Amino acid sequence: MTTPPEPGGVSRRAMLKGAGAAAFAGVLGRRALGQDAEEEQQPQEAGISTLGPDAVEVSFTLNGKPTTLQVEPRVTLLDALRDRVGATGTKRVCDRGACGACTVWLDGATVNACLVLAVDVAGAEVTTVEGLGDEAKLAPIQDAFVQCDAMQCGFCTSGMLMSCAALLRDVKRPTLDQTKHAVVGNLCRCGTYPHVFQAVQEASQ
Repeated sequence: MTTPPEPGGVSRRAMLKGAGAAAFAGVLGRRALGQDAEEEQQPQEAGISTLGPDAVEVSFTLNGKPTTLQVEPRVTLLDALRDRVGATGTKRVCDRGACGACTVWLDGATVNACLVLAVDVAGAEVTTVEGLGDEAKLAPIQDAFVQCDAMQCGFCTSGMLMSCAALLRDVKRPTLDQTKHAVVGNLCRCGTYPHVFQAVQEASQ
């Protein structure tokens, strides 16, 4: 079916063809002048380094032990911990930083591991729930979670523990308001917040 000419005598198809040809000619002209090559070099000239797409080496400290991984720059810290190291205590739930289940410590600060790239922890110290204690000797907050029945389905537990442990590390006897603020980023679908608050008070003793 032929597109009828526009009032000015030029068909819509011809107009689109002409616009496409002009754009293509512009690209060829820029390449001829070397403008694209110059733009590609600008990040390096500005001192901006790039990684990938191939795997790169990342060295950091994990739960007190030197750790080195080969990961693609796109891999998150959460994926690296679970799939490359086997630290599966860090849970993947929402995978978009909304629930806090993957909370870990990065140089002592609580962060969502799903929002941090593994390459960004090079030279840093990462602590997961496995670094708080083990079956032979639980950390006080872990023991308090058990005693106060602060665990239900378990999806939020490891992230909740990391946030509460960070609070107890920084504040010897936290108030209820301080405890609530510490876990504001940790979502418990089972609604065990009162038990969590009690566990923090027990652990602080």
